Amino acid sequence: MTEQVSPNQKFEQPIPDDVREHVRIACQEVHKSIAGLFPPEFREHRQKARKEILLAFRGLVDYAIQRIDEAAAK
Repeated sequence: MTEQVSPNQKFEQPIPDDVREHVRIACQEVHKSIAGLFPPEFREHRQKARKEILLAFRGLVDYAIQRIDEAAAK
């Protein structure tokens, strides 16, 4: 019977550097191939949309900090 391993169980030995390098290169190649599927305008629009989402989250965090500061001042 095979031993079952929990997904949260750590490796007994670290992942070898050459395996990490292969995974890194594979990820880079996947990103390149996906980037090649879309026109530059799409990628530009996606980047601007991503920035706007991050700015929205920043606004939420700033507002939450402001409310904490206001509650502490009372």
